[in-house]
Amino acid sequence: MKHATLALSLLLLAGGALPLASAQDKPATTAATELPAWEQLTDAQRTLLVAPLRERWNSRPADRARMLAHAQRWQEMTPEQRQRARHGMHRWEKMDPEHREQMRALFSKMRDMDREERKALRAQWRAMSPEQRKAWVEQNAPGSDED
Repeated sequence: MKHATLALSLLLLAGGALPLASAQDKPATTAATELPAWEQLTDAQRTLLVAPLRERWNSRPADRARMLAHAQRWQEMTPEQRQRARHGMHRWEKMDPEHREQMRALFSKMRDMDREERKALRAQWRAMSPEQRKAWVEQNAPGSDED
């Protein structure tokens, strides 16, 4: 869950989509276009937005390179790519642990495949029974070197 929270923070910071709320602000249902640009935020609002990322950055030095790479990659994405990334993150958050384990195994296996090999594996996966999928995940768990 910490990775999802970090990813969400990075997405929101990079995308500038985090709503601001205080006793004097409009309700959270305010349209994003009514919220001020970054330059128009108060120092307190900017600090509030950046604080979670600052805390993670300072408390996890080993993750800094990955965090920076993700932020840079986010900036290079088109709006459509960002929307797909948000959708994927939301799907991931809603998955049960078993399904996540399956997705990790599939992603790990597909990482080094070309387009046709990935297509064939997806077709093979769809044809498997739940028991076959479980056995496949056990044989192809990320980090296993049985290839």
